[in-house]
Amino acid sequence: MKVLVAVKRVVDYNVKIRVKPDNSDVDLTNVKMAMNPFCEIAVEEAVRLKEKGVATEIVAVTVGPKAAQEQLRTALALGADRAIHVQTDERVESLGAAKALAKLVEEEQPGLVILGKQAIDTDNNQTGQMLAALTGLPQGTFASDVAIENDKLKVTREIDGGLQTLELTLPAIVTTDLRLNEPRYAKLPDIMKAKKKPMDVKSPEDLGVEVASRVKLLKVEPPADRKGGVKVSSVDELVDKLKNEAKVL
Repeated sequence: MKVLVAVKRVVDYNVKIRVKPDNSDVDLTNVKMAMNPFCEIAVEEAVRLKEKGVATEIVAVTVGPKAAQEQLRTALALGADRAIHVQTDERVESLGAAKALAKLVEEEQPGLVILGKQAIDTDNNQTGQMLAALTGLPQGTFASDVAIENDKLKVTREIDGGLQTLELTLPAIVTTDLRLNEPRYAKLPDIMKAKKKPMDVKSPEDLGVEVASRVKLLKVEPPADRKGGVKVSSVDELVDKLKNEAKVL
């Protein structure tokens, strides 16, 4: 079974985000970039399926600028067999990414597509669901456990009331949650081998899709600075402040 895994290039989660002085966007000058953490979980799950003998080939895919090939090489070092880069300098939104991925699903005919449930830069949580709608494939979102039994995919997903288990017919689409697995680190020999693994570069035009942004970014602002706390001398004073100042009671 072929597994298609989508990854995204984002600002490293350890980096403190800075906003440009004119508030037009996030300042990415000399900022460390990395693979989206949820995408790392998706890659790890695909590799584990291959180690179990369920998957036979893992194809890593990204839609983004030329620099995003770095994250594809990381996926190859973690265990993917080959990569496809849909190269564009446009600001790619969820719908544009889903359209490109839908075309690749049509071309590659994978038995399973795995994506992170959301990216830590936009936090939209949309691409997996949009891809399922465009391809007409069943979906299991927020997966905390994935198992393939008798050509059926069982997905345990986290919901407000606890856990829900779905049985999907393959091919299917899964989006990963934090508790699905713990991603491994790429070893140096695997990083060197990844440089020789095949990477196919395409353009949105090659796929016949338009990925240009349909949303205009008007303004970016950092969160407001938190005010310092105050000490109170009694429970009565605390209740009074919560009621009359914070107005939360």
